[in-house]
Amino acid sequence: GAAYSANGSVYYHVAAYAAFGEISGLPQTQWLPTANERGNHPDDPNKRDPLDFVLWQAQAPGEPAWPSPWGAGRPGWHIECSTMASRYLGEEIDIHGGGADLLFPHHECESAQARTVSGKPLFARYWLHTAMVRYQGEKMSKSLGNLVWARDLMRAYSADAVRALVHNHPYYETWNYDVGEMQVAVILTKRLADATALNGGGNAPVDCQQYIGQFEAAMDDNLNTRAALGVLNALALEIERGAKRKASLTQAQAVLRQLAGILGFTMGGAVEPRVTQGWNAHLARFS
Repeated sequence: GAAYSANGSVYYHVAAYAAFGEISGLPQTQWLPTANERGNHPDDPNKRDPLDFVLWQAQAPGEPAWPSPWGAGRPGWHIECSTMASRYLGEEIDIHGGGADLLFPHHECESAQARTVSGKPLFARYWLHTAMVRYQGEKMSKSLGNLVWARDLMRAYSADAVRALVHNHPYYETWNYDVGEMQVAVILTKRLADATALNGGGNAPVDCQQYIGQFEAAMDDNLNTRAALGVLNALALEIERGAKRKASLTQAQAVLRQLAGILGFTMGGAVEPRVTQGWNAHLARFS
């Protein structure tokens, strides 16, 4: 009763699903304007309501198509994703991620259609939406062509430096790419790598237990990777101080490698930055 067919297409009737909107939390007054900005076709004459979305799209001239009970056509955008997820992961999945621009209507529609079919109370237990990255004041996008590619960054910087740049912005935070911040990330990753290569002595070992707890607390705080980077930086500085007093570094260095490995760091040699006056002030963000 939630779907209807019209002229070879099949639509989901949003009004039939009382929980629509609960994932995004978007006010109902914003549903249609937001959907229209993100691919909805409100003037489709086959729709009962402008917000209804396509489950099966009747073939248009020149489009690929497959046979169906309603005639030749193709799956709608939303149904593709929930079908693949259900096929390989089950009717209830643990984590569903994506860009913040997919929260509404895409993920809202995914959940509505999946729960309607399965009858399950949930489609995904946790939704993680990655905020947008901006460049020169605008959102990075293929349509605008203002993309900074990871493959291009890695021609000049180590993979660890690129990871540090990204981790300095928790997944839920919108941020602007700045090449100056890339240089700061290089300095940080070099500090981490250098700390694991220092030679210690036979004095008392560096106490590193507090850093384990601090790192775990940062990650438990909705994956606060910026705070986690600060813990790694502080532990690296503690190892540097321990080296000066000839402390045993083995345990602390092992902890640093382990914690950094959780964020994907390889602790390999980072590209040397052009260190200019003022970088230490920028580096304070990692303290």
